[in-house]
Amino acid sequence: MDSLWIGIGFALMGYFIGEGLKNFKNPKGSYSDCPTLIKEKDLHYYLGLNKDEVKELLNKYPNAPKVELKGTSYYPYQQFLKWMSSHHIYKDEYR
Repeated sequence: MDSLWIGIGFALMGYFIGEGLKNFKNPKGSYSDCPTLIKEKDLHYYLGLNKDEVKELLNKYPNAPKVELKGTSYYPYQQFLKWMSSHHIYKDEYR
């Protein structure tokens, strides 16, 4: 289980470094290719994880930022990435 979180950490680190290098000369950045809201079934694609890892993450942390409309769960992309990179979801792992 610990290796899963280490893997997620490395994936996020690679993503943020890549985005930083891509926007190095453009400090405002551009996320026009990323949707604002992502359906739960597509979340794995944007996070770079497999479907089982995303399902496990969402089951373990049901308080992840999401919006439900007509029975469909949508995840705000920027807010979800910020939530994943915050330290409060890792506190239980190290007790």
